[in-house]
Amino acid sequence: MNLAHTDAAPITLRAPAAEDGAAVYELIAQCPPLDTNSMYCNLLQCTHFSATSVAAEKEGDIVGFISGYIEPDNPDTLFIWQVAVGEKARGQGLAGRMLRDILSRQQEGQIKFIETTITPDNRASWALFESLANKLGTELNHSVMFDRQQHFAGQHETEMLVRLGPLQ
Repeated sequence: MNLAHTDAAPITLRAPAAEDGAAVYELIAQCPPLDTNSMYCNLLQCTHFSATSVAAEKEGDIVGFISGYIEPDNPDTLFIWQVAVGEKARGQGLAGRMLRDILSRQQEGQIKFIETTITPDNRASWALFESLANKLGTELNHSVMFDRQQHFAGQHETEMLVRLGPLQ
């Protein structure tokens, strides 16, 4: 019996709150290649965008977090900003569960598309969104959103816009 790997405690999903901001900041810092935001940004994500974000909690610790928002010019599009899963919650399908939780909290038919950006080499994120597209029975399309040279002055990889939809 391997006592080093105990996952008996359930992971609960919920809308984040202001009190989660610091823990979210620490979680994202522990999940490279994610870009860290300011703690203030994470507090805004946990409050202003709580309806379109999710916190995953296990034994009182935040072990996963997704930030998202409804695009101001496209109210039928949910943009997923970041997906973070801590080391002790990996390999359990948590990221997919969190995405589906956000979708389940939206009004019926309100969200027709999901968008995110992914760098070309981020295999885990590509697999996550390809799997979600398959589970939702929809298409996944991608194009350059922010180019390494044009937008990042060569200091960050190109970010591909990934678009899933239309959702049923």
